[in-house]
Amino acid sequence: MPSVLITGATSGFGRAAAQRFAKAGWSLILTGRRQERLDALEKELSQQVNVLTLPLDVRDSDAVTTAISGLPEAFLPLTCLINNAGLALAPEPAQKVALEDWHTMIDTNITGLVNVTHAALPLLLKNSEGASILNLGSVAGQWPYPGGHVYGASKAFVQQFSYNLRCDLLGTGVRVTDLAPGMAETEFTLVRTKGDQAASDALYKSTTPLQAEDIAEQLYYLATLPPHININRLEIMPVRQAWSAFAVDRDPA
Repeated sequence: MPSVLITGATSGFGRAAAQRFAKAGWSLILTGRRQERLDALEKELSQQVNVLTLPLDVRDSDAVTTAISGLPEAFLPLTCLINNAGLALAPEPAQKVALEDWHTMIDTNITGLVNVTHAALPLLLKNSEGASILNLGSVAGQWPYPGGHVYGASKAFVQQFSYNLRCDLLGTGVRVTDLAPGMAETEFTLVRTKGDQAASDALYKSTTPLQAEDIAEQLYYLATLPPHININRLEIMPVRQAWSAFAVDRDPA
C-alpha cells in the first residue's frame, strides 16, 4: 500500500487529508503537536488503514530527523509527503506586530518545512517514480495584502522552494507541487487572532469559502496523477473571492 506523511494532521487541511487518503487505503504517518488530537485521529482511521502518529514539533530539527529516519518498515517506502504544518499570526500592520510572532511564523512555515523535507527526501527517492512532495502554500505568497507581512513572505518561500526542489529532483521521478489555497474555513483565523471567534466568524460570514475537504481532494488528486505528470503550482480560490484594486494613499480633500 502507498504511504503518506502528513504534517500538521491534527486540524484543518491536514486532518481532512488524512481522512481522504485513508478512504483510498493509504497508510498514514501523521504528525502534530497535540497528542490528544493525534490519538483521536488514530482511533478514527486505524479501523480503515495502518496509522502511525508522531507527536512532533516540526521546528525541532533533531526530533524531526530522528522520527522520520526511524519510520517502521511497514510504512515504507514513502510515497507522498504533505508539508501542511504552518500558521499565520498577527493580522495587524507590521509596525504593530510583536517580533516573537514573526519568528514563530518563520520557524514553523519555513524552518519546519525545510526540516521535514530534508529528512523525508531519502525515503521518497527510494520510491521515486510517482512519489510526491506537496507543499501547502497560499495565495498570500503571490498576492500581498495589509497584515500579510511575514506570513505572505513565508508562503512566497514555499513557492520558490518548491520550484527549486523541482530543478534539483529532475530525473529522479519525485514530483513537487506548491498548492496555494485562498480563503478557506478552518481554524486558521482562530489561530491567527489567538482565539477570537468573532473575528473568525466575521471573515466567513455571508460568503462561501473553501472547506478543508476541498483542499484534501486536490491533495489526493495531485498525489495520484500518472507518474509522468507534475503540476508545479495549483492556486485555488473560492468563486466568491478575487483580487482587489491597488490601494492609494491620498491627501485630505
